[in-house]
Amino acid sequence: MDIDTNNRTPAVAVRDLEKRFGRFYAVNRISFEVAKGEIFGFLGPNGAGKSTTIRMLCGILAPSGGSGAVAGFDIRRETEKIKSRIGYMSQKFSLYEDLTVEENIDFYSGIYRIPPKKRPARKDWVLDMAGLREQRRSLTAILPGGWKQRLALGCAVLHEPPIVFLDEPTSGVDPISRRRFWDLIYDLAGRGVTVFVTTHYMEEAEYCGRIGVIYRGELIACSSPQALKTTLMREDVLEVVCDRPQEALGAIEKLGGVREVALFGRGLHVIAADGETAAGQIRGELTRLGYRLERVEKIEPSIEDVFVSLIEARDRVEQPIGEVAR
Repeated sequence: MDIDTNNRTPAVAVRDLEKRFGRFYAVNRISFEVAKGEIFGFLGPNGAGKSTTIRMLCGILAPSGGSGAVAGFDIRRETEKIKSRIGYMSQKFSLYEDLTVEENIDFYSGIYRIPPKKRPARKDWVLDMAGLREQRRSLTAILPGGWKQRLALGCAVLHEPPIVFLDEPTSGVDPISRRRFWDLIYDLAGRGVTVFVTTHYMEEAEYCGRIGVIYRGELIACSSPQALKTTLMREDVLEVVCDRPQEALGAIEKLGGVREVALFGRGLHVIAADGETAAGQIRGELTRLGYRLERVEKIEPSIEDVFVSLIEARDRVEQPIGEVAR
């Protein structure tokens, strides 16, 4: 499944895209582009507008304002052309559980109008890609979540689309299945397929070439994971490792200059305006209170740290103008 990526036209391009439900803004004038062959992540909390954006891009939902193109086709006027050139996978997997694995593949082969002569080869490809050859005659209902997930991806790309939209595809599956699923995404991207994936898992965002951070319907940042961590993080991040971290969290929160404290692994991540000053305050306060302190050091922020910082900065600037639909 090799896709021509020589054309420099973006796979996805939107300008001031907007969706309103009455007075509520689900998506509020967002603009971005996704290059061909790129893995683009849409990161945001539940209710941020991720799914609404994908539905507009897939031609399922009509925009209220702005413009956009997918695979070179207008998202308002050429929705049927878009649908024939994309794969779409929702978090509910869109599988028929009363059908076997093989029957689901056959059904989607018909839906996508794959030529009869080509169907056996495409079925073999899905079974091998998903690791389901031995389960081909098993009812889909009895498959573990990770296997259903891989089957759903295979069905979504049966017709070899150049662009695949994955709407929170790893929601509800275990970490090992999630990691294996991302191996499949990398394989697709390596073949030139553009992958647009929404997620609220912070660690998944690290797997993407670029991330768009959406919050209350607004795109508040868009860059590579490394750029987000090194250029958009205005505060310093400290790692604090000590005994009784949950109790220490409360003590650190009271210190001046500390913006945010959160449990992170077996320690704490502290976001502060001035890391050096905060580190001295933390050492002094925890020592005074009798904590056994292992280390306090400045570290590179995680995507979660950046996300929290961006969200809090946006909340400080303005209050929400209304509810945001998912």
